[in-house]
Amino acid sequence: MTAYDTAVIGGGLLGCATAWHLARAGNRVLLVEKDQVNRHASGQNAGSLHFQLEFRMVEHGDDAARAAARALPLHLDAMRAWAGIEDVLGERCGVSRTGGLMLAETPAEIAVLDRKAALEREYGLDVAVLSGAELRRFAPYLADTVLAAGHVPGEGKANPRLVTPALARAAGRHGAVLRTGCRVTGLHRRGRHWELRTGSGPGDTAGETHLADTVVLAGGVWTAELAAMADVRLPVFPVGLTMSATARSRPFLPHLIQHVGRRLSMKQTEDGNVLIGGGWPAKLVSRAGRVDLETNPELRYESLVGNADAARVVPAVCDLPLIRTWTGMTTLTPDHLPLLGAVPRRPGLYVATGGSAFTLGLTYARLLAAMVVSGEADRSIEDYSPARFGALNFV
Repeated sequence: MTAYDTAVIGGGLLGCATAWHLARAGNRVLLVEKDQVNRHASGQNAGSLHFQLEFRMVEHGDDAARAAARALPLHLDAMRAWAGIEDVLGERCGVSRTGGLMLAETPAEIAVLDRKAALEREYGLDVAVLSGAELRRFAPYLADTVLAAGHVPGEGKANPRLVTPALARAAGRHGAVLRTGCRVTGLHRRGRHWELRTGSGPGDTAGETHLADTVVLAGGVWTAELAAMADVRLPVFPVGLTMSATARSRPFLPHLIQHVGRRLSMKQTEDGNVLIGGGWPAKLVSRAGRVDLETNPELRYESLVGNADAARVVPAVCDLPLIRTWTGMTTLTPDHLPLLGAVPRRPGLYVATGGSAFTLGLTYARLLAAMVVSGEADRSIEDYSPARFGALNFV
């Protein structure tokens, strides 16, 4: 039986970044991943670094937008984190921050865009609403139907295939122990420590047992399942998403594109492919009345069509054939805010998930590691605490 200061469960961007921060601080860290590093959401998403409020955060009105805006301090922190991550890691991660545009095509959408920008400025986000000739000069590739756009200079993209492996290597250089192909099958509090049982699957009787003073749940869509092992209920829900990629083309799309009135995210990679996403749903697979988290969601035809139709705001994209469409999963909470911090009544148990987990993952990891090491983060994360769902847990 091996003892560690902290066990991090989950080998995605968030788990690897947390292990890296903890190991740099001198923590004896075990990272446990049931498959391979970057196998799931962190490696399947489209790599957007979007710091404006997304469409899903504003589509239900101003009150919902104001509630979602409570996460904007994390967005500002994440913008700074992504700006310097390649220098800190000493590796290329495909980070490009050439700015982002959130588009509006109708007067009603412009009104939403203006209110959204005003709200974001209250939190210190550098956002300007461009229109008319100014917008045409700045983004001549846009369709004539686009009347205005919210511009944030620090938005952009990162390569999801590069970032997480770089963080895993950095964690390993600082002494973290990474165990892949290793599933957590049990999680129990034993005196002053957490006991983790690991193996290849639930029926593995030849698994190992590890002790850790603290445990970080960074398992993405498996967060609720992991928390249940510690007799904790967390309202974390899996969501299926659809992404598409076009054939390669000359560089013509320098910005991250989003839309204030519909699902859309779009960007061009270094290789010239245009990636299209933005929250179009995929169908979660259910077996025996439960969502099968081990199986990728099924493609919805209407999402494929909607994804392609949304791209008409950049006419040049419509001339490019789609070469690949894939699905993935992410997690959301009922209030669209992150779930970040210590789990009440479970000493030494921490969780991080929800929100815009790829965009905000570096910030989640730094704040969570600070809490584990020193007991507090350098900014308040009370708004995101699991304690807000404390009524779900009686013991």
